[in-house]
Amino acid sequence: MKVLYITNVAAPYRVEFLNELSKYCNLTVLFERRKASDRNENWYSNEFMFEAIFLKSINIGNDSSISYDIIKFLKKDYDIIVLGGYSTFTAMIASIYMRIKNISYILNADGGFICENEKLVIKYIKSFFVSSATNWLSSGKETNKYLVFYGAKIDNIFNFPFTSLRSSDILKEPISERKKIFLKKNMGIPYKKVIISVGQYIRRKGFDWMIDAYKNLDSDIGIYIIGGKPTQEYLGLRDKYQMANLHFVDFKNKEDLKIWYQMADLFVLPTREDIWGLVINEAMSQGLPIITTNKCIAGIELVKNNKNGYIVECENNHDLCLKTNMILKSDSYEYGKMSLYYINSYTIENMAKTTYDIFKRILD
Repeated sequence: MKVLYITNVAAPYRVEFLNELSKYCNLTVLFERRKASDRNENWYSNEFMFEAIFLKSINIGNDSSISYDIIKFLKKDYDIIVLGGYSTFTAMIASIYMRIKNISYILNADGGFICENEKLVIKYIKSFFVSSATNWLSSGKETNKYLVFYGAKIDNIFNFPFTSLRSSDILKEPISERKKIFLKKNMGIPYKKVIISVGQYIRRKGFDWMIDAYKNLDSDIGIYIIGGKPTQEYLGLRDKYQMANLHFVDFKNKEDLKIWYQMADLFVLPTREDIWGLVINEAMSQGLPIITTNKCIAGIELVKNNKNGYIVECENNHDLCLKTNMILKSDSYEYGKMSLYYINSYTIENMAKTTYDIFKRILD
């Protein structure tokens, strides 16, 4: 089976998945550009087990590009073509060309939120590109709703477990309280309980309202935000609220992050919008309770209220503090056990096998 997969950059989780997928098929991957402008250099992957081609393109914005070079590849003979999204100019060129030439392709959607009040012209553009595909890969029920709203045929939508984890990344059981105490001591962390969050210091991630919500949290609870160099805004908030228990941690690679997850007692992602949010997968894989917002697709799909954590309304300070204290004052080990249960099938191995099986079904 000859497969062409089109994506924007060599994100490490995407490359790992594509490497696994290449075990099942003859895979060629077109990358629209070398790297995004807002990512740490250490984030990228260059270990390709498939044929990797970087298109000649003009970079636009953080991770978009424009390349007419893509058309020559669409003229070649592939059994399956997957378009990894439609929001970049290069992807739009590919989508329009395949629509004109009546070339069947699959549109991949890692997530998506329906915007009920958007301008009609924006809705039309989204509907044009979503409906141009023949089949759709979707990360779950919420994304299915998004795709159908913008013109996808429900019978041609296929779900896959979207993840950045290998099966070996997922713990068999949560970290014991005794080991957490040891890890905290070893890392020089003086707090009995620790909350961590991971992400870029940008407004969309919602760290500003989380800090505001936690300004009166018990000072014996450490709050660590991991994601690079904090902006002056966040440093200013720490000074404003005199939060000596709030710490900003530089970028950590996947292996280093595991130690932070294992040491922590709670993971919080206060995002204003994440069309997935792979850090939810990662934190769950290390047996952590999760609190995130109703604007995080990964949370909606993977977090069950009062089972492995809570979904709170975005920017609801009171509810965030209430749910935080509920978890930290309860048996977080039981929450962690449920996180491991829900994340168990979300592995790269399963993602690749499921995707290949979908390809076979489509061809049949």
